[in-house]
Amino acid sequence: MKISGFTFIKNGDKLYIPTKESILSILPICDEFVIALGDCDADDKTEELIASINSPKIKIVRTIWDTKKFPKNTEFAHQTDLAKEHCSGDWLFYLQCDEAIHEKDLETIKTACQKELKNKNIDGFLFKYLHFWGDYNHYHQSHVWYNREIRIIRNLPEIHSWKDAQSFRKFETWNGTFHDYQKKEGSKKLNVKELDVYVYHYGYVRPPIMMTKKRKVSSTSYHGESKEKELPQLYDYGALNKVSVFKGTHPKTMAPWIAKFNWKDQLQYTGKRNPNRPILKHEKLKYRLLSWVENTFRNGNPIGGFKNYNLLQ
Repeated sequence: MKISGFTFIKNGDKLYIPTKESILSILPICDEFVIALGDCDADDKTEELIASINSPKIKIVRTIWDTKKFPKNTEFAHQTDLAKEHCSGDWLFYLQCDEAIHEKDLETIKTACQKELKNKNIDGFLFKYLHFWGDYNHYHQSHVWYNREIRIIRNLPEIHSWKDAQSFRKFETWNGTFHDYQKKEGSKKLNVKELDVYVYHYGYVRPPIMMTKKRKVSSTSYHGESKEKELPQLYDYGALNKVSVFKGTHPKTMAPWIAKFNWKDQLQYTGKRNPNRPILKHEKLKYRLLSWVENTFRNGNPIGGFKNYNLLQ
């Protein structure tokens, strides 16, 4: 059995993305790790950080981003597919560069892959999620955040990344166009088994000034140009006392990254939301009530909502 890790990244260093730490978190169980490395800015050090891993497992595929050809963040899915095409494993372990896996779960993942290797009814594996917010001690248990997603897929040519690269689907026909990355017709959900394993998502743990920068870059990749021209310099995460407290441990590979945390004095730990900024989706009463019901009576399972997978028992 062979496992290929794969991901995509561009300007990870400039956007405060723990690229190296993310890759290292699953590298021990991967036979190779393929990275679609975009056309980074001249002053970005992402490639140097990847090179410092100094592993023969690392394979870099150089790519060019075109967010006009692939708007609405479908360039993320396109880049994911470019990396996938260079994978040779039986199973493909997809991890975005702001995600990490705890070392305590690596053997569980590898064992599951080995056990189901010949079970062709299973297209992949579903993971649970911890979405950290503002700092490394708070995370979302909210209806507005996806609580599960596919992160391991079988190496099949008909499986492609979908929409903004959050998930995968099987396609009957494929031309690799913007429309293909958006469509449901002619495609179907993957059959997956759920693992009792969490993905640690750090995409919303950045210095407030870097979070604002990330918002502007994301707006550009979605619309073709930034629609976020009036954002305040420092992103406002809101009152963290309204967000769940994390009492576990983080992946060891994240330790050097977490040690850089130095924006505590820019965060709000008590009080109410600043009324002068737009309300965030998870702060709205409707979603707060839904989240309370889900977390209190449904063990965090969402009420309604679209699930892009068929869960097998």
